[in-house]
Amino acid sequence: MTDMTKLIVEILDASDLMPKDGQGSANPFVEVEFDQQRHRTQTKLRDLNPAWNEKLVFNVMNQNDILGKTIDVVLYNENNQGGHHKNFLGRVRISGIFVRIESEASVQRYPLEKRGIFSHIRGDIALKIYVVHENDDAEPPPPLQENHNNGNFEGEKINMGGEGKKKKKKAKEVRSFYSIGTNAPPPPMHTGISFNTGAKEKPVIVERRSDFARAGQAIPMYMQVAGNPEFGIVETSPPVAARMGYRSVGNKAANTFDLVEQNHYLYVNVVKARDLPVKDIIGSLDPYVEVKLGNYKSVTKHYEKNQHPVWAQTFAFSKEHMQSNLLEVVVKDKDIGIDDFVGRVFFDLSEVPLRVPPDSPLAPQWYKLEKKSGEKVHGELMLGVWMGTQADEAFPEAWHSDAHSVSQETLSTTRSKVYFSPKLFYLRIHVIEAQDLIPLDKSRSPDVFVKIQVMNQVRVTRNSSARFTSPIWNEELMFVVSEPLDELISIIVEDRVGRDQHTILGRLILPVSAAVPRHDHIRLVEPRWFNLERHSYSLNEEDKKEVKFSSKIHLCLCLDSGYHVLDEATHYSSDLQPSAKQIRKESIGILELGILSAKNLLPMKTRSGRLTDAYCVAKYGNKWVRTRTLLGTLTPRWNEQYTWEVHDPCTVLTVGVFDNCHIDVNKDDSNPRDQKIGKVRIRLSTLETNRVYTHYYPLLALQTSGLKKTGELHLAVRFTCTAWMNMVSLYSKPLLPKMHYIQPIPFQNLDWLRHQAVQIVAARLSRAEPPLQRETVQYMLDVDYNMWSLRRSKANFYRIQSLLFGLVAIGNWFNNICSWKNPMTTCLVHVLFFILVCYPELILPTIFLYLFVIGLWNYQFRPRNPPHMDARLSHADRAHPDDLDEEFDTFPTSRPPEIVRLRYDRLRSVTGKMQTVVGDLAAQGERAQAILSWRDPRATAIFIVFSMICSLVLYVTPFQVLAVLAGLYLLRHPKFRNKMPSVPFNFYKRLPSKSDMLI
Repeated sequence: MTDMTKLIVEILDASDLMPKDGQGSANPFVEVEFDQQRHRTQTKLRDLNPAWNEKLVFNVMNQNDILGKTIDVVLYNENNQGGHHKNFLGRVRISGIFVRIESEASVQRYPLEKRGIFSHIRGDIALKIYVVHENDDAEPPPPLQENHNNGNFEGEKINMGGEGKKKKKKAKEVRSFYSIGTNAPPPPMHTGISFNTGAKEKPVIVERRSDFARAGQAIPMYMQVAGNPEFGIVETSPPVAARMGYRSVGNKAANTFDLVEQNHYLYVNVVKARDLPVKDIIGSLDPYVEVKLGNYKSVTKHYEKNQHPVWAQTFAFSKEHMQSNLLEVVVKDKDIGIDDFVGRVFFDLSEVPLRVPPDSPLAPQWYKLEKKSGEKVHGELMLGVWMGTQADEAFPEAWHSDAHSVSQETLSTTRSKVYFSPKLFYLRIHVIEAQDLIPLDKSRSPDVFVKIQVMNQVRVTRNSSARFTSPIWNEELMFVVSEPLDELISIIVEDRVGRDQHTILGRLILPVSAAVPRHDHIRLVEPRWFNLERHSYSLNEEDKKEVKFSSKIHLCLCLDSGYHVLDEATHYSSDLQPSAKQIRKESIGILELGILSAKNLLPMKTRSGRLTDAYCVAKYGNKWVRTRTLLGTLTPRWNEQYTWEVHDPCTVLTVGVFDNCHIDVNKDDSNPRDQKIGKVRIRLSTLETNRVYTHYYPLLALQTSGLKKTGELHLAVRFTCTAWMNMVSLYSKPLLPKMHYIQPIPFQNLDWLRHQAVQIVAARLSRAEPPLQRETVQYMLDVDYNMWSLRRSKANFYRIQSLLFGLVAIGNWFNNICSWKNPMTTCLVHVLFFILVCYPELILPTIFLYLFVIGLWNYQFRPRNPPHMDARLSHADRAHPDDLDEEFDTFPTSRPPEIVRLRYDRLRSVTGKMQTVVGDLAAQGERAQAILSWRDPRATAIFIVFSMICSLVLYVTPFQVLAVLAGLYLLRHPKFRNKMPSVPFNFYKRLPSKSDMLI
């Protein structure tokens, strides 16, 4: 006997259903799915207000997992007159529910939701959900075996069992339906609701659907499995215009927003009012407007003592959630008790016009106010009412009906916005020397250095003890600054008189704009002498009488705009453009991203009794986008589309999902922080041109307890090339601007400069309205990617180990040839060997021809889906808890002993650099693997075409000539050498590695 938990879903009744049988009625029944178990009720014949009063029982493996599960309740009409066997009547999805015991459960009525924009649904259903605990010793039914049919899902129905017979009259016959969405066989499922083990079950019908236009849901079609299938991506086919061939139709909104589902919204623009009547005894009016549509109500701000108020507020009501065909706009007078009624305007939604951008905005009109009895009253209200989609320009700023509970103070944090990172520059300060310094104590040995501060960035030169009055440093210091270049540079010359004691010998304050801008290495910036100012506390009474102070410092200030300021990890950078506009590359394409939806998100606010208020942030180049926040749902549907210009295909798009913690701010929490749910990275060079990728990407969060899947993000991505020749030529050019190679930045300064750049970007975006929080920016930019992690070190080690498997395989193959394990192969190798010995000019053509053939052969095995963050490659799914505890430890460490902390921090710093070097070595080998693997289809095509041309050229060119040319090229004079990297090196550096797939 085992104590088991059962989830009971009690189906009580439904009301006002949509007729579906063609005779003004319907034959409704209910199917409920929970945790891959699906049960159904009886069918009620010809009843639009059916009452079932049935209990459906589901097995619960772990009671703690109920909160993260989804209960899917679907109403169907049973159609036995041919065609489809059932028609959709509506659905209810319940996620993250707090399930109570039977005595505490209450009946809840849920309005039925549509399945797509073409569904005609109405009515609601009454449910009662609770759990029970009972002893159950029955054997579970055997798991289903799926019959694979190569992914052909065209309305196919598969009979998976024989017709069952009743053995007991009291046992119910059960038909269970399972929607198979992937090619992988489903996990074991329980297929009955009857606990009488003597009854045989009816045949199970497995239904596969490809009618995506009617379904309105993203149907999973293919799963890319890497290790744990739960962490793989799932290809879908959502009903978006780009996949359904709508790009050439006349619907402009479908052409513009063709990567997302078209959602319709009712927009109400409340502009202003005039000549409103007074209501108070004192002859004043405090007006505001209340917009009501069914159960949704929204109000504008109110004005005190104003008969001609101007609101200029727009409200948006989702068509999917409309529960009324009548829109009511009411003007009220704000009062201490009950607000007084002033007048109202009615609109019939069937008469509301449809507006499709890029049509001009709808002109608002004046409407006469009327009483509740229908009589006209004094006063008019200017309104604009129209039906549109998310393509409407009013969509981002509108007050949405799903945010009706949000206060005016926090409403801005729920809106979708576009942000731009500030333009960053490297400020180079060359500290050369100083003259005529006046020491305070002339009897001691000098120890002079220069400290320079720009904002919160502080750099110090080395000490100069020689020539005290005129020390020489000749040292360059670099800083990160941003437009509008209004920061100040503080230059202080100090003398170290003790361990922690310094005296200031002189100081200088300069604006950043005093630095000379340059964007190439040809223009030389001349150094200048600056007069130092004497510090006040270094003056005694006698020195104060002296006016003359002749100390000077020799500086060269240069604002380098020819570099790209790195603010992202170099492995998955989204922007490689220099700061100067005049030397930037031309656009070679367009990146379009459709953020469709998410599912199975974890509830992030269980302590406050809420679910998750999710929003997405996407970053590419200097453009950041933020979707609107959808409140209190684990299955948000954004359906927002954004566009970026692409200047280099070897860049990475980053999309993150966050929980908005600024909706209901706790008074005790003065600094709420948005919680990160997960992120996705997509490298553009691995995408085929003009192909639409629609996938569910797993959101993975690494915690001290291990790797956890926090949900799935549904994205649609398309990369369109507008300049093929420019894009192909980029594969022969350096990845970064040429200043990075001609005057490279010292390696030891790169991490520090990148950290400062991240802090500037985070500070600037946090000052926007609504602000993009600092924790969000830092998470998107991977601020701590170079910190020590034993898990990452193991992952990089295994990456190198996997590369060595290829060399081991070649050695084993050669060993098999030498040992004559396959005589036929050995004989062919001997023949080839003698041919190449006799004709050495065939060696290189044969090698390139062989590479060309391998590349063509591997084309059929090319990746069909974009790469994702691989949990197995990252060694995240099997990391030891101690390793994770060390990885999530603070830096510096929180260990109490001081000596242990110093040693531990030093070890982490050194091994962090070793980890980066190992990762770079692994990336070089992975790039070699990517040459012929079609991970970057353009690079592989370029290489195999080059191989074919080389094969032909080398075939007709004598080998001796090639050897002489190669030797002369390798031994060429330094005059003929260039500091810029060669074309093969540039091509190799642009090949994709697996660095952007690491978590």
